Amino acid sequence: MKNPVRMIPFKSLGLALMLATLSQARAQSNAAPYPAMAPLTQYLMDRDAEIALARSAAPASISDNAEVMVLGPHGYTTAVKGTNGFLCIVERGWAAATDNPDFWNPKLRGPLCLNPQAARSFEPIYLMRTELVLRGKSKQQIVDETEAALDKKELPTLEPGAMCYMLSKQQYLGDGPKSWHPHLMFFVAGDAAKSWGADLPGSPVMAANFPEERVTIFMVLVGAWSDGTPAPTSDADSH
Repeated sequence: MKNPVRMIPFKSLGLALMLATLSQARAQSNAAPYPAMAPLTQYLMDRDAEIALARSAAPASISDNAEVMVLGPHGYTTAVKGTNGFLCIVERGWAAATDNPDFWNPKLRGPLCLNPQAARSFEPIYLMRTELVLRGKSKQQIVDETEAALDKKELPTLEPGAMCYMLSKQQYLGDGPKSWHPHLMFFVAGDAAKSWGADLPGSPVMAANFPEERVTIFMVLVGAWSDGTPAPTSDADSH
């Protein structure tokens, strides 16, 4: 789950620190909301609830036959074996870029259902990041070790056609976007936004470049959640 809304830049504490007359409480109010990882138990879920949430990322015609992975104290494990090559999983905040304010947000739950190409060649990056998180690595170490693994070809090359569904009405993509909108995501190697016409006036395609993973993620909103109910028509409706 990568955060699909335009990222709100992290606001520096510089001004607050320069103004000596500000109280400590004022300075604290401008701090990052989640400066460090919370206790692991806050990121874990009941196993059956996590399976159901993961499956809600896509229509039942896809997710009922997909593999499902759940997060445990030592990482993700397969809870349900699949038959169609798809993988349903609930990503946590560390799926986002390390400068995202919700990176350590223990409330974040991003159910997605990846097609076979994405399950084989994109999700291994997130699974590696999860392993590094559970080993207590810092954000910089996560970036450095992911970059090294990509350089050494220890992670698979992104396959053409990699995509996923994010249609869960129960998704929580951050304190700002919350459930946002149901959408599809397409993964393309490198910085490819221009070649898709993304973010241009009238274009239905949005793009976010993720240099930490060397991928551009394209997002296209769809009209209904995975259960068939209508999608919100505005961001206010989706909260």
